[in-house]
Amino acid sequence: MASDNLNELSTLKAGDALTPMKLPPISRTSLALYAGASGDHNPMHIDIDFARAAGLDDVFAHGMLSAGYVGRLVTDWAGADRLRSLTLRFIGITNVHDVPHLSGKVAERFVDGGEMRLRIDVECANQNGEVKVSGQAVVALG
Repeated sequence: MASDNLNELSTLKAGDALTPMKLPPISRTSLALYAGASGDHNPMHIDIDFARAAGLDDVFAHGMLSAGYVGRLVTDWAGADRLRSLTLRFIGITNVHDVPHLSGKVAERFVDGGEMRLRIDVECANQNGEVKVSGQAVVALG
């Protein structure tokens, strides 16, 4: 859905789904690039020897990387200028090679401060349907 098409947004109601987004698998390169961009160089995310010494099989993705993907789902759909809030909960570890599947569904329409808004239930799951991040976004309709 185009971010500039307010007419399409304004017709949405509870139960309507956002167009799902499937991203490429999490790679070691994507973890290294995210670490550099975010400044989060925690070795649990980029150093396999460190992760193994801690009892894990491998490194795992930064939680905020998955959170960023959820934000992208919402802003690509509604536009960044319409995002009013994004509240997320980290539920599980996203492993290297997991394929992020992002989805959202309208939970309610409401008015806040005279502005019509949608509350969207959002989540990031892997290719097996295991939810890694869930939460809610609030977007304005005008």
